[in-house]
Amino acid sequence: MGSLLRHWPRIVVTLLPLIFALLHAVGILRLGVLERLDNIIYDSRLMATMPKTLDDRIVIVDIDEKSLAEVGRWPWGRNKLSALTDELFDRQKIALLGFDVVFAEADESSGLKRLNELAQKELRDQAGFVDKLKQLQASLDYDAMFAKSLEKRPVVLGYYLTSDRDGRTSGVLPAPVMGKQTLQGRPITFTTWNGYGSNIAQLASAAPVAGHFNPIQEADGVVRSLPLIAEYKGQYYESLSLAMFRMLVGAPAVVPGFPRERFLGRSYQGLESIQLKLGNKTLAIPVDERVSSLVPFRGLGGPKGGSFRYVSAADLLSRAIPANELKDKIILVGTTAPGLQDLRVTPVSEIYPGVEAHANVISGLLDGKTLVKPDYAVGYDVVVLLLAGLVLAFALPLISATKAVILSVVVIAALGAFNLWLYLSYGLVLPLAGALTMVVTAFALNMSYGYFVESRSKRELANLFGTYVPPELVDEMVKDPDSYSMQATNRQMTVMFCDMRGFTKMSEQMEPIQLQSLLNGVFTRLTGLIRFNRGTIDKYMGDCVMAFWGAPVETPEHAHLAVKSAMEMANAVRGINDEHRAKGIPEIGIGIGVNTGNMCVGDMGSNIRRSYTVIGDAVNLGSRLEGLSKVYGVDIVVSESARKLAPDFGWQELDRVRVKGKDQAVAIFWPVAPANRIGAETEAELKAWASFLKAYRAQDWDQCDLLMLNLLRMNAKKYLYHLYSDRVASMRLLPFDLEWDGATNFETK
Repeated sequence: MGSLLRHWPRIVVTLLPLIFALLHAVGILRLGVLERLDNIIYDSRLMATMPKTLDDRIVIVDIDEKSLAEVGRWPWGRNKLSALTDELFDRQKIALLGFDVVFAEADESSGLKRLNELAQKELRDQAGFVDKLKQLQASLDYDAMFAKSLEKRPVVLGYYLTSDRDGRTSGVLPAPVMGKQTLQGRPITFTTWNGYGSNIAQLASAAPVAGHFNPIQEADGVVRSLPLIAEYKGQYYESLSLAMFRMLVGAPAVVPGFPRERFLGRSYQGLESIQLKLGNKTLAIPVDERVSSLVPFRGLGGPKGGSFRYVSAADLLSRAIPANELKDKIILVGTTAPGLQDLRVTPVSEIYPGVEAHANVISGLLDGKTLVKPDYAVGYDVVVLLLAGLVLAFALPLISATKAVILSVVVIAALGAFNLWLYLSYGLVLPLAGALTMVVTAFALNMSYGYFVESRSKRELANLFGTYVPPELVDEMVKDPDSYSMQATNRQMTVMFCDMRGFTKMSEQMEPIQLQSLLNGVFTRLTGLIRFNRGTIDKYMGDCVMAFWGAPVETPEHAHLAVKSAMEMANAVRGINDEHRAKGIPEIGIGIGVNTGNMCVGDMGSNIRRSYTVIGDAVNLGSRLEGLSKVYGVDIVVSESARKLAPDFGWQELDRVRVKGKDQAVAIFWPVAPANRIGAETEAELKAWASFLKAYRAQDWDQCDLLMLNLLRMNAKKYLYHLYSDRVASMRLLPFDLEWDGATNFETK
């Protein structure tokens, strides 16, 4: 939780793309770029997943350039269309015929109008002529001839709906498939029109089933869907493809398919599907909010597209197609001729025959494979955005750049894969652009914030602490730069003072540059050990180095690390002296004082020069302990407060001392070795020494002499034992002191 609070500004920044994506998803802030990107994703996916196989159930009779050249310019005389219809039904034995053309005006190509005028003007009174004229008219009435070819045959005529200011109408509309009362007052967003251009009454009466062939052209000019049902003056009319499909399955009634109750008991008010009642069964055709269906394009379209067979109308009229070759086929009559203006821009081609769009929809309905953007698309988008957005917002600020890249890629892949699976398995076209853009933008903002805002803080932090603090600690600090500052604070810490001895004498024998190089080399090795153990370098003072543990990064094991560093530094100096002896260079000594206590740490100094340092009585005591190392003949002196926090070492108590400026005596210790490396002999020696100190503080000098003889047998060269042997000899000359607390007073620094 603390980490989240520290990264809250970055989390808020990463949440911004989620907020905008949600506003777009629910329609409050429509972003055109996301709509275009969704279209691009849909088009690309459609192109990649098209079956590109032939559906031999459907054949397109093409009024192509060849037909216009051989038969004549369009519109053709209805006698030719009658012959075409008879050829298809009588000789080819087709199952169903649909026209993707409209017959909006009477056929005047036979000259009947002129013949009537002549007859009325010049031959009105000739006996018997009127009857002969009527017979001639009947033989030359091509509309009647075409109507007779259509009668009692499975034919679906086509017409178009219009929307203009005048609401012009022509021809006769078929019967609507639904009335307004069937919608139960729900606000369905059909495509709505105020005019139409339909077929003349004579043909509409002969073939009463008809469907509109209007496409839906999106804002980018691309046709992706067809309205299965459209509205005109409160009545609802089916499309050409739906009308043909209904005729194939027995002309069932059409009823609206309302969705079931949704989340929190609220119901979507649109249509979920249109339902065809097939006896006891119901066939549901999913539709989107406009009661339309996306065209399930099979291929690139046209005679060479490979999705449907194209047959030239001229070849049928000339009977170049063998009889029964189209038996039981579903026939759509349309055109690919550019001059007849039925070529559309679609996702799969910029020149796509409009008639083939209807063929694709019929094919999809027959296979039960329709593409639809469902009514719950908005809800799906909101849920996906929330899940992905919240995961990214709370995860990206907490992880490294590499892991952030991996997480973002995984989220994008998961979103894309799940969306594609729904598309391929269920024909669901669900939004994806908002989620993908949100992920990319969230990642970019997170990285930008990290680089321009947090990295600046981190760089400033590194500049502030880099010369004092080990790189490892700086790396740890920059993960949460707001938690660190130069501001002074009090905390329990451990301080170390390390003094190199022997450099004064060496300065008299060596050139300054040689001495500088030697001193720098020693400091480099000792400083490396301090930094390896997470210590902070405070300052260098001549041949002394000061360091502390516990700031700026809080380190619970600060005392343990300080003692460990001190022991490693002492060992390093012994190694350096081995090198010096080999080179004939004077040896150096070392004295280290370690103390733990409350200290004030922060940026201190003047306006001219400042440094990150520690001050306080505990610091002063650490300095005094370093000076006492010479007195007791050891290289490390550790206070009791530090010893208590470093139980992993074996300790030998040196004394209880009262340093200058302190009234309270403190116990001081020497770290013998890590506790797990102390042998039986050393352990026996430490026990004997503890007994000696007990006798010493009890002023039992005879017992002290006896115990000291034992200690000197164990370690005759140890300076500490000789020091106390001399002390016992001196104290023996003094009378027993009831007020003596066993501490040694030091009046000098």
